Amino acid sequence: MASGDEQVRRNKQVILRAYVTGFPKESDMQLITTSTITLKLPQGSAGVLVKNLYLSCDPYIRTRMTKQHSDTPSFGAFTPGSPITGYGVAKVLESGDTRFKQGDLVWGRTGWEEYSVINATQIESLFKIKNTDVPLSYYTGILGMPGMTAYAGFYEVCSPKKGETVYISAASGAVGQLVGQFAKLSGCYVVGSAGTKEKVDLLKNNLKKVLS
Repeated sequence: MASGDEQVRRNKQVILRAYVTGFPKESDMQLITTSTITLKLPQGSAGVLVKNLYLSCDPYIRTRMTKQHSDTPSFGAFTPGSPITGYGVAKVLESGDTRFKQGDLVWGRTGWEEYSVINATQIESLFKIKNTDVPLSYYTGILGMPGMTAYAGFYEVCSPKKGETVYISAASGAVGQLVGQFAKLSGCYVVGSAGTKEKVDLLKNNLKKVLS
């Protein structure tokens, strides 16, 4: 890569303007287009520089938009004025960690921005994507955190038997949709609830062929 100013790129970011009270609104966030980033890791860095390709908007992000205390810093409250973070799919541009190399596709925690530096303390959240024969966006859904949550919750915790009734709250959500399908595939009778008529229609119409 060329040296000097050619290494500096504009880095669009979505930041949290202030802590949220009530239901999140678009005005609680702000798109910043003036931030820049140097597309080269600092000398001796053990982190990874990535270009973000897909970002996942998950329900737990809502709780991180409020001022709170958490025993897990990586899942604590966001800092107003800083980029929102969450799970996403990215391409490695440069790596100071031998487990990753330039060109690798990865999934894990990253920023809501075009480019992110994943430092050494956060790098354990990154997983190298080995199967690229499916759309990469699947790694923000069925092959990502929602999929793992649904799979572990249904098969390892709940483990219902064929013919049993499975009730799913938030059945139209990323996790709920998958649990409903797992339950139907396992021969269970599925009852689901959702918060609005539009969400119920989604389940009854858009997913009808899958769940019937």
